[in-house]
Amino acid sequence: MSAEDPSAVLFVCTFNRVRSPMAAALARLAGVCAHSCGLAAGEEVDPLAAAVMAEVGADLSDHAPAGLEQMLEGRRFLHIVALSGEAWSRLQLMPELGAAHWPIPDPTLGEGSREARLEAYRLTRQALQKQISERLFPALRGP
Repeated sequence: MSAEDPSAVLFVCTFNRVRSPMAAALARLAGVCAHSCGLAAGEEVDPLAAAVMAEVGADLSDHAPAGLEQMLEGRRFLHIVALSGEAWSRLQLMPELGAAHWPIPDPTLGEGSREARLEAYRLTRQALQKQISERLFPALRGP
């Protein structure tokens, strides 16, 4: 899977720590060439995101945060998907990219016990799985 593959999907969120790495990992599990980035590169993957992704067999330990400009440089993508309002606002300034917006809840806003917070991350994972199956794989939907 190469970022130069024009059939690739790019998932963009704010910090490239939670939603976009989760989405890319889920898409890759489904056999899609997928990458992720944030509006700016920097932080490591969120440990709770890594934990809930491990539950479905996705390993985020090799995730390297990337910024939007870095990811777009010299690359083409079939689909570009904004997962946060901030990412959508930025991508709307680049209409030539034809980005889509999937408003996915930010699980980092959850409070409470570790288990309650993990549940918020699981709900985000489920929302991403639903969007990926419905929008990238419409044939997988049931009747």
